[in-house]
Amino acid sequence: MSVHGLLKSIHGPLGGQTMDPWLRTPLYHKFACKKKVKGLIQSSKTKTEQHLNCNRSFTSAFLFSIEVQVTIGFGGRMMTEECPLAITVLILQNIVGLIINAIMLGCIFMKTAQAHRRAETLIFSRHAVIAVRNGRLCFMFRVGDLRKSMIISASVRIQVVKKTTTPEGEVVPIHQLDIPVDNPIESNNIFLVAPLIICHVIDKRSPLYEISATDLATQDLEVIVILEGVVETTGITTQARTSYIAEEIQWGHRFVSIVTEEEGVYSVDYSKFGNTVKVAAPRCSARELDEKPSILIQTLQKSELSHQNSLRKRNSMRRNNSMRRNNSIRRNNSSLIVPKVQFITPEGNQNATET
Repeated sequence: MSVHGLLKSIHGPLGGQTMDPWLRTPLYHKFACKKKVKGLIQSSKTKTEQHLNCNRSFTSAFLFSIEVQVTIGFGGRMMTEECPLAITVLILQNIVGLIINAIMLGCIFMKTAQAHRRAETLIFSRHAVIAVRNGRLCFMFRVGDLRKSMIISASVRIQVVKKTTTPEGEVVPIHQLDIPVDNPIESNNIFLVAPLIICHVIDKRSPLYEISATDLATQDLEVIVILEGVVETTGITTQARTSYIAEEIQWGHRFVSIVTEEEGVYSVDYSKFGNTVKVAAPRCSARELDEKPSILIQTLQKSELSHQNSLRKRNSMRRNNSMRRNNSIRRNNSSLIVPKVQFITPEGNQNATET
């Protein structure tokens, strides 16, 4: 724009009138240009202040971003509807911030919960056993908790998985059957305050009803045990699982006692957690045992006779060992006796003395 046009924009058209000589001087032209530029700068500052109020530097913009993200809102900084770009950036910042917060909270929660590590402290016996309890054949295994914090609403579920064939000839490779747990309150809930022996009575409802000790070695089955409960400290549901195949089921064994009481204080010896001892048990199936109860009586009688015979042998061995020990002590004492010694006096008399 020329100087004349700039003057026209300031003072308007001259309308054919003669211009004042002062207006033709270079000093007036310089003064008019400075005034116009200053007005343009002030108008740009006004537009900027209309977009963002009180944001005059990068530090102010950064503080404004933090206030928006954490919803502090001191009230000194704000944006107006005159800047759609700033509004778009603010929306994107909120979305990204929410995603980051959700990811961080999830990571921290999963790290502190550690449900799988809590399940590692729930232990099962390495072998399961089948023995007589209360006159019935029972399938038993032991479960324990290594931590002091308890598992709330703990429940045990047992399933037998085996290959079966339907009457129509269909082969079911993984046939699952639930088997009940022997519990006085008729539920699968347990109070896991100390190691417990979970018992399943082999009756007519059990898939092990027609299996004998000889058949067990040839059976293609697996007993799956699932222990579920709520962690007391975090309230998260945890689950521990194990399984027993036919080779891991010991027929005619029983778990040793690991809980002792001394002056009203109970102690648990976890070093014997999976130890078993051999006991008398019929080798027939539970079905044969129900049909012929005399088998159990004969088995118990034979066990009692064998136990008495073993006690007699043990007592006789102890008696023989004690007699041998006494004989050896006598021999040692006889070897310590000093022989007789003769002393010859000057007179030629011989006196025999014992020392």
